[in-house]
Amino acid sequence: MDVGNRVRVKESVVFYHHPLHRNEAFDAKGLEGTVVGLLSDYQGRPISPNFPVQVEFAVDGAKRPFRAHLKADELELL
Repeated sequence: MDVGNRVRVKESVVFYHHPLHRNEAFDAKGLEGTVVGLLSDYQGRPISPNFPVQVEFAVDGAKRPFRAHLKADELELL
């Protein structure tokens, strides 16, 4: 998986920070987005984040795209 790849959430993942469903449970299963970051180091030092893949989802009616950190096994490449 690389930055710029299109991905789909293949498992049931619940977010509470979705722009149109703020403070409500939102299931992101089936949502499609673009990988914008892979976290592996911080200021030159290696790190091991729990959710290393940063994905950006376009949301109609929102001011800016919705970003979330996910595990690689929760996503499938398109």
